[in-house]
Amino acid sequence: MIIAVDGPAASGKGTIARALARHYGLPHLDTGLLYRAVGLNLLRWGGDPDSEFAAVRACDFAQIDFDDPELKSETVGGLASRISVYSLVRETLLSRQQEFARQTGGAVLDGRDIGTVIAPEAEAKLFVTASPEARATRRHAELVRMGKAVHYDDVLLDIRARDERDMGRSTAPLLQAADADLLDTSDMTIDAAVQRAIALVEARLQRSA
Repeated sequence: MIIAVDGPAASGKGTIARALARHYGLPHLDTGLLYRAVGLNLLRWGGDPDSEFAAVRACDFAQIDFDDPELKSETVGGLASRISVYSLVRETLLSRQQEFARQTGGAVLDGRDIGTVIAPEAEAKLFVTASPEARATRRHAELVRMGKAVHYDDVLLDIRARDERDMGRSTAPLLQAADADLLDTSDMTIDAAVQRAIALVEARLQRSA
């Protein structure tokens, strides 16, 4: 069984995807980490994020530790959003994501184009979203817990800029798949959002059966 979880930044899709993976005993892939790894390589190598050629060259994960906390930094996240618009970068990372999705037994993947591009055949698809303000509040609190000196207004501007880039890119833009269930977490606790996600997946599986 493949479960696709898509949505914008800080919507809660990663938390929900990890919970679904635990619930169903499936491996999980945060596909955004792949793009963040490319961004981190560019940062460390002094590469130009405005160069598609440089971004493709940075799709080398030999020296990347996916537990590196720097992958979660706002700087790397911004770079990941910028290089994700490049079609050659997306093509380079496509097979890695599809192999993970199609492994024996299935998997849970979260990102921005899982249900539309990576695994359109997924048995269950969720599009997890929330208002920009709610997402900025969450991201700001997360960064403060990490000891980062950030302002809410700056985080909100960044969230909106990422949304614009993600939804406006010509290759694999962020959008809800026609057969995906919408889950708006704006006014939901984490536990409530997870339980709703499980209920939506169960309903989808029952309809398929």
